Amino acid sequence: MNMFYVMNGRKLKKYFFIAIALVFSIGIIYAERDNITVFAPQQPAAIYSVPTDKKVVALTFDISWGDKRAEPILEVLKEKNIKQATFFLSSLWSQSHPDLVKKIQDAGYEIGSHGHKHDFYTKYSDEEIRKQIATAHTILSDITGKQPNLIRLPNGDFDKRVLRIAEELQYKVIQWDTDSMDWMNIGTDKIINRVVSRTHPGDIILLHASDTVLQTHEALPVIIDQLREKGYEFANVTQLINGTEAQGNTVQTTPSDSSDEKKPATASQLSAASE
Repeated sequence: MNMFYVMNGRKLKKYFFIAIALVFSIGIIYAERDNITVFAPQQPAAIYSVPTDKKVVALTFDISWGDKRAEPILEVLKEKNIKQATFFLSSLWSQSHPDLVKKIQDAGYEIGSHGHKHDFYTKYSDEEIRKQIATAHTILSDITGKQPNLIRLPNGDFDKRVLRIAEELQYKVIQWDTDSMDWMNIGTDKIINRVVSRTHPGDIILLHASDTVLQTHEALPVIIDQLREKGYEFANVTQLINGTEAQGNTVQTTPSDSSDEKKPATASQLSAASE
């Protein structure tokens, strides 16, 4: 009988030390979780903003159709002495408007891809996603003489497959953390207020220069003035990312505000905006 208690005591002692070791290990893993993730395989992700204390932001403009709004917006940027911005261009649009593409490029602005067809790529097969991105790459490279390495998917629509394929094609997927909602034509004052009130250091701001937007060229000068009054400077997306990477920080791969306003446009919303 004594032998039985001794054996059980030894087992209990063994299990006790195992439990202590397990708790200790879990504590170490939790405490070092940020460092451990550095060595874990990184999943492809979209970039919404960059972490920085500097008051620097990127104005970005999507263009997929029309020829009436791009030039007025370029004029505003010139008048306000904005030297850096990023334009995401649909390659179909670029084929039809090489003169406007040249004006954007000649002004010194960065050009990224906005895909080929302006559609929801998540509904495509892997092969078709690859074809859309690769076709846009070839067309934009031929027109500009430079190979783009940034892409904003049409409608901000992507999933893990789209992210993976974009990365395989050497692209960084760029989203936004502040949506001006100019594509909904909500009114000049509302566009201004949305952007100025939401902008933060390292922000990527979504604007448009397609013919669907009727108030962006009116809101833009006020946005620039008010952001400058708050101490902000303007960079293109690549400069924003490179500045962060030089500091050893990682880019923001989730929006800072997960409200519905941050979600990509749905087909019904896009339909309503074009009416």
